[in-house]
Amino acid sequence: MELHYLHYYGRFDFEAGGSLPSLTVAYHTSPREYRKGEKVVWITHALTANSDPEDWWNSIVGPGRLFDTERYFVVCVNMLCSPYGSSGPASINPESGRPFFFDFPKTTVRDIVRANILVRKHLGIEKIDFLLGGSIGGFQAVEWCLTEPELIERAAFIATASRVSPWVTAGMEAQRMALEADPSFREAADLNGGAAGLACARAQALISYRHFDGYASTQAEQSEDCLFADRAASYERYQGAKLVKRFDAYSYWYLSYAVDSQNVGRGRGGVEKALSSLRLPVDVIAIDSDCLFPLKDQEIFAASIEGAAFHVVHSDFGHDGFLLEYGQLTEILKPVLETL
Repeated sequence: MELHYLHYYGRFDFEAGGSLPSLTVAYHTSPREYRKGEKVVWITHALTANSDPEDWWNSIVGPGRLFDTERYFVVCVNMLCSPYGSSGPASINPESGRPFFFDFPKTTVRDIVRANILVRKHLGIEKIDFLLGGSIGGFQAVEWCLTEPELIERAAFIATASRVSPWVTAGMEAQRMALEADPSFREAADLNGGAAGLACARAQALISYRHFDGYASTQAEQSEDCLFADRAASYERYQGAKLVKRFDAYSYWYLSYAVDSQNVGRGRGGVEKALSSLRLPVDVIAIDSDCLFPLKDQEIFAASIEGAAFHVVHSDFGHDGFLLEYGQLTEILKPVLETL
């Protein structure tokens, strides 16, 4: 897919207060210009991903794959507050010449969706044939369907929710506490601040993204005579260090609050009323081992949307099953694409 930037020179007001005089939004598309009337597939990405789904969902996105970038015009926008090109705390504040750090406005899922809409309008797209996302990408997809219901033909919400749960918020706060425990985080001397805290936050998060069975199958000790178990511990440290190399603590902190903002019922008379207003075909896809968005909650979510189809993906890898179980996802989504 091809990287682009939208430089929006107009005031952007944030839902929680504050504004920016201009905004930059990074996004990827199929490697060509949009041709009016062609089928549009819009993918919304998860917490620490970027706007190139061929990078993180390469089993199903790309030429000749399920989401064929030659057959469909595929779009994915980098979330606000992500360090992969869109405006956020890691961006340079023109007033100071330094990163915004904590001076960036608090950002919600609705703000992120509004940035997506700016890109949609810039591209001249008047109809999205299929909108889908997993995790916080699913947050965006649900919110967008309620924001512009007349423009979206069909949607899939994968391993996600219409309102953040206390369990997810507790996890986000524990990760923010890890960031705050690193003294360099609040010092904000440069974007390396909070690196140790970010590694710890990622290690915490990974436990909630995965499942007992997944760790048992991939991180078990090889020796029957080991004195101290270390393999899973080493894996946690490796994953923490890996994120530090490609992300920053300030973007992570802001995005954690974006997660906590998810509530499609805000200003719409409650979640149930909001979801009952959806009239487009929807597929809700749950992961049976997901501890962030448990199966029973996914069933209630799907039942709240009139006519929604409910699907269950089996995985030993918990929430991350939406990224890993591409075979089952293909079986579910291929018939959906054939209806476009």
